[in-house]
Amino acid sequence: MYKRPESVLVVIVAPRDLVLLLERVSPAGFWQSVTGSLRPGENPHMAARRELWEETGFGAEVPLIDLHQQRRFLIIPPWSARYAPGVKSNLTRIFHK
Repeated sequence: MYKRPESVLVVIVAPRDLVLLLERVSPAGFWQSVTGSLRPGENPHMAARRELWEETGFGAEVPLIDLHQQRRFLIIPPWSARYAPGVKSNLTRIFHK
């Protein structure tokens, strides 16, 4: 089953404008904010909550703000096999804490 080419990006900003970045296991040296693809039946807010929990352990106590902004990103070669043939980009909805 291929991944849906829709995802969420959750930017966590702490006091003094510190931003949480996570280093991926693969590809090595790749840093990003909390992010992940929408699963079947999920809306962006549900996916943002799930990804925040899975990647940080932060739960409902963290207020999320839907910025109602979306960006389209090219899918990099190491991840292209996760998507259906011909899918070249992913639409990402942006959230903020």
